[in-house]
Amino acid sequence: MHVDRPNPVSVGTIVWLASELMFFAGLFAMYFTHRSVNYDQWPGGTELLNLPFSFANTTVLVLSSVTCQMGVWAAERFRPRRTGSLLQVGQWGVVEWFTLTYVMGAVFVAGQIYEYAELFSVGLDVSTSYGSVFFITTGFHGLHVVGGLIAFLFVLGRTFTAKRFGHHEATTAIVVSYYWHFVDVVWIALFTMIYLIR
Repeated sequence: MHVDRPNPVSVGTIVWLASELMFFAGLFAMYFTHRSVNYDQWPGGTELLNLPFSFANTTVLVLSSVTCQMGVWAAERFRPRRTGSLLQVGQWGVVEWFTLTYVMGAVFVAGQIYEYAELFSVGLDVSTSYGSVFFITTGFHGLHVVGGLIAFLFVLGRTFTAKRFGHHEATTAIVVSYYWHFVDVVWIALFTMIYLIR
């Protein structure tokens, strides 16, 4: 009798992401607790946020989840590289889709750094009530995005060096996508909490 067991790498990744969810839940709790305790001074700083820019930056990150998933589907078909010209997007492989995802993630991080510089220039920093929770929550998320970018480099390196792209390489691509989708969903929640619920 054949028994199909779940992939231990996938299960381990999901369990680890559950612990990461608890970490971010703590950040959300900190944000709302700080907001309720300091409600009298809370409006100070929120008017400095650049919603159109942040929305555009968020769109880039959300779309990177789409390109990441396209890379997963290529991995599931065991297609490490494109089989047609670069302009034939439908023939792209893991390398092309994950490279595009990496670039979009890097653009998001660069956008966050730019936003931080702009906010510092107008006086919003960690010494203020709002500034402290803003930079802690978005900063930790930014570090997680950088971790995802490093993971993409690992997948791309493994794809290039593998003599044959098989189940192990595909599994690596898939579990990295779990992490990337998680980071994107967390950012959507953070964006809503910080930029929309003022």
